[in-house]
Amino acid sequence: MKRQSTDLLEARVPREHGEGRDASAPHAPTVPSAPTAPSAQGKEALRVLVVESETRAADSLVQGLRRHGYRAQSVATGSAALREYRNSDLILLDLDLPDLDGLEVCRGVRADADTPVIAVTARDTELDRVLGLQAGADDYMVKPYGFRELMARIEAVMRRVRMQPALAQVIIRGPLRIDAGTREVRLHGEPVDVTRKEFDLLHLLASQPDHVVSRKQLMTQVWEDSWSRPGRTIDTHVSSLRNKLGSSRWILTVRGVGFRLGNL
Repeated sequence: MKRQSTDLLEARVPREHGEGRDASAPHAPTVPSAPTAPSAQGKEALRVLVVESETRAADSLVQGLRRHGYRAQSVATGSAALREYRNSDLILLDLDLPDLDGLEVCRGVRADADTPVIAVTARDTELDRVLGLQAGADDYMVKPYGFRELMARIEAVMRRVRMQPALAQVIIRGPLRIDAGTREVRLHGEPVDVTRKEFDLLHLLASQPDHVVSRKQLMTQVWEDSWSRPGRTIDTHVSSLRNKLGSSRWILTVRGVGFRLGNL
């Protein structure tokens, strides 16, 4: 089944002498010309990691991306993807991999980085889409798909990423110091041992001083989950942070809305 699905999605790159589609893949879309490739616009070429176990599909996709000005490479396994993704600006992730489930790979990437991920898979039910997005995918495409649509979705995802304001690396709020580079929290010069999610939550609140951050925004930006209703997860992490910081006044609750950072 997987062989058939990948055959249908392959974006064949015509040869220089103008050959048409590959006779062995009659339904595969031809990669259109790229008059405005990223490199042609004076921007650094986007680095794309293709995670695809089918060699023919991966090679066709990499060729098409390169023709459109992207710096593309491919890996065939989830474990290889988890080793290589840090050198990429975007990941095209097949969910059906020989060693790891693609959802597990997506969660692994999302646990460590904000690198955009587009899931590309033959899994086409609503539940599959929900699980993919909950695992941290920024978009979800079902095979077979058109190459022009893929290019449009890549551009849309990168547009959203570039529009997000950069958070300050070091934030000082009275005796509280939060360093995003080292992911360290210090209070009165002493280190505070926080979990990854606790740090992300505190850093997000500190990045918007005197503003209320809604529960929905916290779920979306800290837990990469825009589907679930905010529940006890946030309250548990807020309570833990208050205990570690020694006062509930560091994180103030705005009833019915969300939270904001206090200042002692």
